[in-house]
Amino acid sequence: MTATETIAMYTALTLGKAATARQRLTEGLANRSVHLTSLMEAVLAAEAEAAPWERLAKCIERHGVREGLARQREEALEVLLQYGGPGVSTSLVTNAARNAEHDGLRRFLAHTEGLEIQDEPTPETVPAAPEPEPTQAPEVTPAQKRTLIAIRDNGVQLQEFKVGRTTVGVECGDRPRKDMVEWVISQGWAQVDTSRSLFQGRPVTLTATGRHVLAS
Repeated sequence: MTATETIAMYTALTLGKAATARQRLTEGLANRSVHLTSLMEAVLAAEAEAAPWERLAKCIERHGVREGLARQREEALEVLLQYGGPGVSTSLVTNAARNAEHDGLRRFLAHTEGLEIQDEPTPETVPAAPEPEPTQAPEVTPAQKRTLIAIRDNGVQLQEFKVGRTTVGVECGDRPRKDMVEWVISQGWAQVDTSRSLFQGRPVTLTATGRHVLAS
């Protein structure tokens, strides 16, 4: 398993645990016989464990995997060094939250220790078959045309920060709907760069047919 896949796995795992803990607390609130203290502690622990992975995902979006991981590990170490001991607040809730945060950061550092971020392998270049000359362009709806314009101008990418949940990201401008992006790809009007992982983001670009359709 590559470092990128490891990061994606732990991000999905911890976010899933946090969602489950919140759901159990919500169900517990509706049942007077349930002991809520343990459920609240479980939410604190699960959300604290997920927090550094969620911040890492956002940091990777801005800085890439290698630099994003280095920045997040440095931030975690700084927090632990600044508040090295257990919580000493007079508030039990504050102490519990801080201790849960520190446990989450220590787990994050342990799981990311020694991860080697390797450059993505350059796929072997295979001569592409020449695209057929576009004939008469089909009629497009305003929504389809907006999607094509976004793919051309906004740096559209397909991304997956949670396993099985693909989203659309953009470098600038408006973000098109995921179903519309997938539809124009299925029509051969756009293509996805599969040489990059979904965690890093796979760029979507127009094909010659897509450019012809947009220009018509």
